[in-house]
Amino acid sequence: MARKEEPKILPNNELEKKIIEAFEVFDHSGKQVVDVREVGTILRSLGCCPTEAEVQEVILATENKEATGNVPLINFLPYMCKAITDHRFYPASAEVLLAAFRYFDKEGQGFITKERFSQLMLEEGEPFTQEEFDEMIQVALDPVTDTITYEYYINQLMVEDEAIEIESNRK
Repeated sequence: MARKEEPKILPNNELEKKIIEAFEVFDHSGKQVVDVREVGTILRSLGCCPTEAEVQEVILATENKEATGNVPLINFLPYMCKAITDHRFYPASAEVLLAAFRYFDKEGQGFITKERFSQLMLEEGEPFTQEEFDEMIQVALDPVTDTITYEYYINQLMVEDEAIEIESNRK
């Protein structure tokens, strides 16, 4: 016997609309279900900055218990509405980023070397992929000194975030 189709979930507000739109990009079957491997990408497309552990937490909370490996929109939508409303998975503030850079700048020079930045981003903590690192270094690296002047870099990140926020508020 064929399984009946779930009725299409319609958004009740702008937040739900944004979540549904991000989800639907990865719903290749059109059945309001995505593969668990897409969850991290969906979260990041919503402006969230989760760790891999947090991505796994979202998957565990929203995965279809009968058909593991899939996350249905009906589970994902309410979970993400609450997570975003509670300001979970938000990027670090400028102050937190500055404190982190200063921690690694033991000499207080106002910069760190490309090599040290590479080591921190690719090997320490929760490492970035080479692709993510390459994207970061394009903005972060001063091509003249071959260093990361971190106050300037943080300002670049904050300006970019504000531009994204302003753009999303216009819609």
